[in-house]
Amino acid sequence: MAGEIVDPVEMLRRLIAFDTTSRDSNLALIHYVRDYLAGHGIDSTLIPNEDGTKANLFATVGPMVEGGVVLSGHTDVVPVDGQPWTTDPWTLTDGGDRWFGRGTCDMKTFSAIGLSMVPHFKRAKLKVPIHFALSYDEEVGCLGAHSLAGRLRGDVPKPHLVVIGEPTMMTVVHAHKGARAYYTTFTGFEAQSSMTHLGVSAVHFAGEFIHFINELGDELEARTPPGGEFEPRMSTINVGTVEGGTAGNILARHCKLLWISRVLPTDDPTEIERRVQDYVDNQLRPAMRRRHADADIVTEVRSLTPAFSAQGNEPAKALARAWSGSNTVGSVSYGTEAGIFNNVLGVPTVVCGPGDIAQAHQPNEFIVKSQTTACETFMRRMVEWAETR
Repeated sequence: MAGEIVDPVEMLRRLIAFDTTSRDSNLALIHYVRDYLAGHGIDSTLIPNEDGTKANLFATVGPMVEGGVVLSGHTDVVPVDGQPWTTDPWTLTDGGDRWFGRGTCDMKTFSAIGLSMVPHFKRAKLKVPIHFALSYDEEVGCLGAHSLAGRLRGDVPKPHLVVIGEPTMMTVVHAHKGARAYYTTFTGFEAQSSMTHLGVSAVHFAGEFIHFINELGDELEARTPPGGEFEPRMSTINVGTVEGGTAGNILARHCKLLWISRVLPTDDPTEIERRVQDYVDNQLRPAMRRRHADADIVTEVRSLTPAFSAQGNEPAKALARAWSGSNTVGSVSYGTEAGIFNNVLGVPTVVCGPGDIAQAHQPNEFIVKSQTTACETFMRRMVEWAETR
């Protein structure tokens, strides 16, 4: 693989072929990238998760000095289970004006283009470095980005900006909501369903919890002024999964909910959690225990993704607009790793990458080919800037 020249489409084809669904390992892809970079004389640092089944990677092209650019991308993708794909999700498929495959939009194309341009980066007379930062488990709560950003802060001279290559149609995003995910588990007491007075249904009380979540969401909407740059304009809450019960004629002993709040950068990120816990502690759990002393409700944090604030990101926005040719700067409601990198590194950050977020997580996920061209142009302009610093 020494010095291998790989065009963007072939690099994307190779990355798509790795099934990096978040529930599985990403190591095959990470090891491929490490070996590819090594063939170009570039060392990589791997940062494994606790059990060693996954890893982040960072690597530097150019001089190890302050003022460089971090190109950040996550390696994991969401499942294809149950989706009506008409192509093989793990084979890059030519669809005329677009490429199909899981991860084409979210978000292997950005990383593929950057990696394919490594020979160009090396030939350039870079005055400041270009850093690659590839993470694991973004799709389940940005789990890998925390350790990756921490190592970058300790091992890499302070960059000038971070570019998170999530799909934005190559427009510049300077803010997004935070995301906080929780598991809440209800433990009731089993009884025959004709004898409801003898037991506690975990499912029924989970329903009360969901009703409270819905009412709290309505309150957040009612108190948020019209307008604003986010769509929807308010902080939101949703219950994503409900698992519980064993049979129709048994009061359910267990029920487990996964719920997520998406909080505006200007709102208190802990308020929803505190309001929910107060309801559980003072109303819902006591009501369960009046029926049976062993009943309980336990909430645990699955992931915390900080909001990404527009404040302090002017240098990154100006450069990203110049490189992308975008005349707009906006905000989004979905979460990315931007808030983590921005907070940990203290470096101006933007989200800017190829593809339309509307295609993310969809069956027959695709990216329009013109977006790959636009991303290549972005990176070539970035190199020109890095040569003249």
